[in-house]
Amino acid sequence: MMPKQTTDVDRLVGLRITALRKARGLSQTALGTAVGVTFQQVQKYEKGQNRVGAGRLREIARLLEVPVSAFFEEKEEGAAPKEDVFGFLSAHGAIELLRAYALIENDQMRRDVLAIVRTVAKLGHAQADTAEAEAAE
Repeated sequence: MMPKQTTDVDRLVGLRITALRKARGLSQTALGTAVGVTFQQVQKYEKGQNRVGAGRLREIARLLEVPVSAFFEEKEEGAAPKEDVFGFLSAHGAIELLRAYALIENDQMRRDVLAIVRTVAKLGHAQADTAEAEAAE
């Protein structure tokens, strides 16, 4: 008899646990302690190496203050990976950027920071387009 293999769904659940845990500012140790497992087990859940049982997933959802369905919801048909909120949160530095942004109390400053980030993103795309065009020549 073959052992049960993890699936793409197990890996998706793990990625979402990671994103939501980080968004809440919890360490793997803190999450593990709260649900009664070691941080190593949390690592295995997050990497999709081990399946998360239904009861434990419900407890993780409760601690992260999300419905259990948040771990399974499909992105909209045809949406690019970065249009999925979990795609955004998995980008290096995204959660730290969101935390810092949330600390800005002045609405005008928030708009200014957003304008700066948008400008930098456009510049990055323009540089990438230029590099591609030069490589194609």
